[in-house]
Amino acid sequence: MSGLKKTLLIVEDDPGLQKQLKWCFEQYETIICGDRNEAIKHLRRAEPQVVTVDLGLPPDPANASEGLKTVEEVLALSPTTKVIVVTGNDDRENAIKSIALGAYDFYQKPIDTDVLGMIIERAFHLHELETENRILAAREEHEALQGIIACSQSMQKIVRSIEKIAPTDVTVLLLGESGTGKEVLARALHNMSERKDKPFVAVNCAAIPENLLESELFGYEKGAFTGAVKQTKGKIEYAVGGTFFLDEVGDLPMALQAKLLRFLQERVIERVGGREEIPVDVRVICATHQDLPILIEDGRFREDLYYRISEITLKIPPLREREGDPIILARMLLQKYCEQHKRNLKGFTNDALDALASYRWPGNIRELENRLKRAVVMADGKLLTREDLELEDIEVENFPFNLKEVREKAEKEVINRAIGYTNNNISKAADLLGVTRPTLYSLMHKYGIME
Repeated sequence: MSGLKKTLLIVEDDPGLQKQLKWCFEQYETIICGDRNEAIKHLRRAEPQVVTVDLGLPPDPANASEGLKTVEEVLALSPTTKVIVVTGNDDRENAIKSIALGAYDFYQKPIDTDVLGMIIERAFHLHELETENRILAAREEHEALQGIIACSQSMQKIVRSIEKIAPTDVTVLLLGESGTGKEVLARALHNMSERKDKPFVAVNCAAIPENLLESELFGYEKGAFTGAVKQTKGKIEYAVGGTFFLDEVGDLPMALQAKLLRFLQERVIERVGGREEIPVDVRVICATHQDLPILIEDGRFREDLYYRISEITLKIPPLREREGDPIILARMLLQKYCEQHKRNLKGFTNDALDALASYRWPGNIRELENRLKRAVVMADGKLLTREDLELEDIEVENFPFNLKEVREKAEKEVINRAIGYTNNNISKAADLLGVTRPTLYSLMHKYGIME
């Protein structure tokens, strides 16, 4: 296991067998214990890749109940750990039960250390392969999700939804205030799909004059209007095989909504001035900051088009509702802008961090970007202050960094804040929260907080 020590935990209550196994498996970092509580304690501390468990453990050595509980708890705390169950000759039924609980393999006594050693080495090898696969998958996912910073629960939920939706071809509607990152999420949907090697074409309906929008979307034939001197493809055609992103779809003129509806239903288009139907294979993603049901009530948006573009709807939370994200984003942007402007700034003062966490961010991520860029250019010291960020008038919330003072509902919020304040340093975050590193890792796993 390249670069990573192989740690073996042996759960066995027989002292003689403990010594024998310790001696036989000295090539590993071997830990011996005799009961379930000790096993769980060592599992948390040492994080062994492989665990062997004798099913006949105290206080019930004559039966398998304690051993099965140990298997269950080990796998609940560390699902990737390979558990090998050691049983008596006549205990095949409980061995099969342990496999049903998720154990990797079982071995029947009397122990032949050569055979058991082969099973253990195979378990280490499989664990290594699975770990490498997870790293590769995480790397691919990170590349696909590049640009999305999400430590808050609300944004983690959006990211998980994108991972599920991306491989499909369903039409997605992204709703959210201006500056929340709708196009970044649309690109993530494209990059995680089978269309990732094909074009991603984005059109902002609000940025193109109404009289030009139809030809921009659908293209036009030569002579279709004054100045149409040659046949020209529209943006939809340029997206064939890939993804077409229609931003600010709420600003689409009523006259074009019917034509867009037909395209979505039939997946065919007609160029302006043309009579030929052109089939197009594209995945469609739409976005808007407007409330489409209200536009429908006002007669400014077609209801049938709304249901066509919203096969799946994702509501992107504003930055003020993403607990912990402003600080994580600020640190990332600080590094980015320091490189761009060749500044050597070290970070933020505590007052600046408090202000970043408390400010309401009406302009969302776009406003945060502007404030950070301005502060990086104008700052005099090595640490950015509240004054540099122009947040000196913000009323700062007092938030306790102590898990003993908060209950389960607030635990995730305070953990996210601590990780943000310590720039993803888990040891410092654990110290800030007043817990051990294994306890913090356990809580992060419980709440789905990514390191």
